[in-house]
Order: sequence, then C-alpha cells, then structure tokens
Amino acid sequence: MFKNWTKSHSPGTSTELTSGDLSVKVTYCQPAVKGRVIFGELVPYDQVWRTGANEATLINFSRDVDFAGASVSAGEYTLWTIPTPGDWTIILNKQTGQWGTNYSEEDDLVRVEVPAEQTSESQEMFTISMSLGAEDEVIMNLNWDKTSVDVPIK
Repeated sequence: MFKNWTKSHSPGTSTELTSGDLSVKVTYCQPAVKGRVIFGELVPYDQVWRTGANEATLINFSRDVDFAGASVSAGEYTLWTIPTPGDWTIILNKQTGQWGTNYSEEDDLVRVEVPAEQTSESQEMFTISMSLGAEDEVIMNLNWDKTSVDVPIK
C-alpha cells in the first residue's frame, strides 16, 4: 500500500539506449519540484542521494563498460549520487532491491566525479535520459530543477 501511494507522487519509469553491443537501462522514480528548492535543501549538498525517489535507482549494463573513466563489469547496480554546486560524485553500488534510503557505502563498486551544469530552464520532474555521444559513447543525463549532469558510458 505504502509503495503504491508514494509512486502516485513520484511515478516509476525507465530509459534505455542501445549502441552497438552496449545496452544501458535505468529504472527509477521521478520526484517533482513542486515549488521547492531542490539541490542544497530538499536534496542536501555533500550527502548521498538515492538519485530519484522511492526504491533505489537501478542501472544495467549489457557488457563491461567504461563508466566515466572507471571499469565496470556487465550487470545490474544501484545508482547513487552526492550532489554539490560543482562536480557531482556518481556512485555504482553492488546492492540491489533496497528502498532508496537503505544505502551501504561498503557495497560501493565505483565512485566517479562529473561536472554539474546550471541551466536557465527548470525541469519539473527529475528525468534520466540517454543520448549517443561521439564514437558510440552513451551519455546518461540527470536533469532536475535547474541542474543537469552528464555521465559518459562506453
């Protein structure tokens, strides 16, 4: 009952992109701004965030990848972030299936730093999208409120 109620406010969705032999799929829930200050308040700076709402966000790679400079084996992981006004820490964690507040640093597989960009337009719903970059690179974009973060995957 509780999970169905929370998903009525932060609906579940997924995004997937295939490039050559690489398929990347992300399953997550979308919170909304709803007039709130997001980064630095609702989502505190310098603290681990579930990168969405409800259950921990899942990311799946069909083959071994270079994840923003870190080697990662094919498989499913949870995606966490540590937002700051500048660079964000992107975390892949080996534990899956947990509620998004049950984070265990000891299960981290990798942590990488990527720049965050401030945008002029506000994105109401938290959105993860993917696009093709140079040389079949997949760019995973995290976008919410006036913040956009690109994570290269190849």
